[in-house]
Amino acid sequence: MLQIIPYTACYRKEWDYFVQSRAKNGTFLFERGFMEYHQHRFEEMSILIVDNNTIKAIFPANRDGSTVISHQGLTYGGLICDMGINLENYIQYFKLLLKYYSNLDIEEILIKDIPPIYSCVFSEEISYIAFLLNAHLYRRDVLSVIDLKRKLPFSENRRRMCRKASSKKYFVSETADFSSFWNSILIPRLKEKYNVNPVHTLNEIELLKQCFPNQIRQFNVYNTQCEIVGGVTVFETQKVAHLQYIAGKEQGNKDGALDFLQKKIIEDIFADKDFFDFGISNEDNGKTLNKGLLHWKEGFGARTVIQDFYAFKTSSFAKLDKVWK
Repeated sequence: MLQIIPYTACYRKEWDYFVQSRAKNGTFLFERGFMEYHQHRFEEMSILIVDNNTIKAIFPANRDGSTVISHQGLTYGGLICDMGINLENYIQYFKLLLKYYSNLDIEEILIKDIPPIYSCVFSEEISYIAFLLNAHLYRRDVLSVIDLKRKLPFSENRRRMCRKASSKKYFVSETADFSSFWNSILIPRLKEKYNVNPVHTLNEIELLKQCFPNQIRQFNVYNTQCEIVGGVTVFETQKVAHLQYIAGKEQGNKDGALDFLQKKIIEDIFADKDFFDFGISNEDNGKTLNKGLLHWKEGFGARTVIQDFYAFKTSSFAKLDKVWK
């Protein structure tokens, strides 16, 4: 019998096993160890969809008033499904999900769709559901992604900067210590350029590194005096290396140190991945683009992948009965 079970801590082991071993579109961001590092900020509203005591799907979510968001504390969310489900199953699960939240007086569900590069198999059912239910597309992000199996050549500017850094003997090293990058480069550079702080505090990223030592990695670039001049924090999933943070000191940037670092991690460290995801270059809910940042990423051979953000009315669940003939 198909049923929805609200998530509680007693399901943590089963939840994580499903994400790690059975989900077709799951990444470590959906494991409870990642979701719960900032659980004090969000009201838990996640669910499990179970059929005959077997988890078929999970929905990581939090509540904000009469709205449920999947998930406010994550880069992406949505219905995380078993590898074996088909479109008919997905429609059935989504209808059940909408009806469940509607009965809890939730009026709207916001979903940050998972970019297709993160799924093990095709998983774009949500776009069809959004079409059927006239969901509101309230945001569309532009991700810059390198297809590492079909790489485009670097631009001449990027190659020139890499040669410049190499001639000045910059070198790259991986480290488990985040403090020097966070405190001396990332925080001051973000404050200076955008007047913001990193999404993760130093304590939070160190905690996450302890929980996910193979998935969260730090690479720094140093000058000949072994002084850090830049760095990148990478979130590594099964198919994708995602650039979570990048920053550098002004002189190092002028010398091409960050270009040199990018070349190293793209061509050597993560060469066996399918994709390298630079993340977004847009602002204002996708309506404006940072031209310089976009061109810098595309100079490494990155091209556009779209991430959509949908708003669904929970009262629309009955419309899904009309799709079949």
